[in-house]
Amino acid sequence: MNLRDLHTQHGATLAPDGIPLQYNDLATEYEQAHHAAVLLDRSHEGRIHLTNISRFELLNRMSTNKLVDMTAGEGRATLFTNDHARIIDRIEVYNLADTLLAITEPGQGPSITNFIQKHIFYGDQVQLADVTTETAHFALHGPQAVAIAKLINPDIHEDTTLAAYQATLGSTPVTLLRRKAVVGTHWAVICAKTDAEQVYVDLLSLGAPLGLIPAGSLTFNTLRIEAGRPARPELNTDYIPMEVGLYDEISFTKGCYTGQEIIARMDSRERIARVMVQLELDNLVQAPADLFLDGRLIGKITSSVQAPNHHVYALGVVKTAVAIPGKLLTAGEATATIVDYAGTQPTFLKPEQNTSA
Repeated sequence: MNLRDLHTQHGATLAPDGIPLQYNDLATEYEQAHHAAVLLDRSHEGRIHLTNISRFELLNRMSTNKLVDMTAGEGRATLFTNDHARIIDRIEVYNLADTLLAITEPGQGPSITNFIQKHIFYGDQVQLADVTTETAHFALHGPQAVAIAKLINPDIHEDTTLAAYQATLGSTPVTLLRRKAVVGTHWAVICAKTDAEQVYVDLLSLGAPLGLIPAGSLTFNTLRIEAGRPARPELNTDYIPMEVGLYDEISFTKGCYTGQEIIARMDSRERIARVMVQLELDNLVQAPADLFLDGRLIGKITSSVQAPNHHVYALGVVKTAVAIPGKLLTAGEATATIVDYAGTQPTFLKPEQNTSA
């Protein structure tokens, strides 16, 4: 039985790419994500291997974060930006000893591979391989996700930094990644494509006593909006990384990269025109939608969703001066309340959040 048939057998409604959108009950998926754990197939997120001695330097000079001093097993998120410091894309990079593993946003594996390939210069000693179709990628989310991860590898450390571990699930070799959380903790399990069905079954069996159930992309989208995590609606050339809560994915001590001067200037002047905020609405407004304050256009909703708990959550990018918790805005016929900043903000906006290099 292939993975698509296995998902269907468990009650999944599938997207055209075979990734589950939902299983039988979105409310149950959402509840378990908040109180136990859910298992998602995230195989549409790209996976790229970089090998040979120039692998660190290549990504370091192309992106916002410092990568040349990564230790074995360490992970860091970083962004590609254009000449105007606008976001091209975001990846997470993990040091697997002799290989760097880059995880892309969904569907971006081929385009990011081509983008990196174009920046390999004469003299660079690096090989690049898009291994998305050769591997599978499952994700554990929720407060019990770390307990399930510890059943796979008892030696993992309990903290929030990105990290990679090698392990076996049953007799199958897997790579275990600690990633940015959207609820509880977030662990990825990467395996060979030929082992995908067995790994999926083994994960569900291993986690069942802890409340693990399968969930789909619709639940993930709800969780990431509720948590203030940017995705494709925010990770694009409309925005600069500091505007969408990704200050912790920028190093201000490394060498040059495309867009660096603009980002460094914004930080040194402690001036940012727009900022991403978490919103709650009194009824659903489909994104994108303009946001107004006293009739004045001050930003827009970029992502929105009505959760199974009947709350309407949204992300919006607004003028910094109005990004005040409790501030009431309007979007169409809805009232939108600013809950807080989303993500990690510059030190001059929210100093207690800053953990960047």
